[in-house]
Amino acid sequence: MSALTRRAFTASATLALAASPAFAPLAMARPRARPLVIAHRGASGERPEHTLAAYQRAIDQGADYIEPDLVMTRDGVLVARHENEISETTDVADHPEFADRRTERVIDGVRVAGWFTEDFTLAELKTLKARERLPALRPASAAFDGQDPIPTFQEVIDLAKGQSARTGRTIGVYPEMKHPTYFEARDLPMGETLAGVLRDNDLDRRYAPVFVQCFEPRPLRAFRDRSRAPTVLLVGVGGLSDAQLTEAAEFSDGLGPELKMVLNLDAAGLPAGPLIARAQAAGMKVHPWTVRSENSFLPAALRRGEAPGDHGDAATLLRALYLAGVDGVFTDFPELAVRVREAMFEA
Repeated sequence: MSALTRRAFTASATLALAASPAFAPLAMARPRARPLVIAHRGASGERPEHTLAAYQRAIDQGADYIEPDLVMTRDGVLVARHENEISETTDVADHPEFADRRTERVIDGVRVAGWFTEDFTLAELKTLKARERLPALRPASAAFDGQDPIPTFQEVIDLAKGQSARTGRTIGVYPEMKHPTYFEARDLPMGETLAGVLRDNDLDRRYAPVFVQCFEPRPLRAFRDRSRAPTVLLVGVGGLSDAQLTEAAEFSDGLGPELKMVLNLDAAGLPAGPLIARAQAAGMKVHPWTVRSENSFLPAALRRGEAPGDHGDAATLLRALYLAGVDGVFTDFPELAVRVREAMFEA
């Protein structure tokens, strides 16, 4: 998650974060059920994120859900981008016809400079091509720069439906509403638009293959009043009291905590804390984010090699999460997550 997203959560959250209780030994945990593998922005460790190519690769690798972050165009269309500022993830800076669109905006209290999706129509955005957001860490993915356009959320749904029919297994979608309060202030009602798209695609059901996630509690609660689709509250740091979990469970079917909220990443054996069991006791699924294979994202004990982009032992991190009883896990490398899951749950 970006620094901007983290700050947005801090600024908008109505659920105060409390200190976590002591960790329990991982050795005492047991897998409770076969967890979901959620392809975070697609197979984004291997292809530029939020492209149909990244989502297709994740599906081919066995992911259960593909995850698009959603922002909006000037003409009110939901598109898949990490942020509404798109200079990092597209070639917009190479388009002289859009040079005068560069500007500054304050998004959830943070001043950001660049090009913003809400200043472009869908037709204009479709002239851009996607780029790898982390080229220094992921040069192999960056080799695919310039090949894929920005997909709409409808195109992501169509891909999931088509590949479900092709493979004979259900492939769900896991959209995140990015900065919904900001977009609402610009007369772009994200929650209402998203609810409409889900209705149009027969995904407005309690047990539909979809989860709608957001860091902002108020828009997520408002979305719950518009749609029967399952919801997930994303949380960033610290822990949640039982009372706060109970409140969250009123409008959220699941909790999406940062990895360090469910595992002690600095301790030997990666012992699990109590948040998973507490959230599940409140009736919520638990889907932590995000497992990545590069050293720069791994605990020190799991790093291998010298370079930040070298791949470490993410398999051990996945095993710890599965043993801790998570209901699903976000990952940039779904092939690894599927392989570890199959070894643990289907042997």
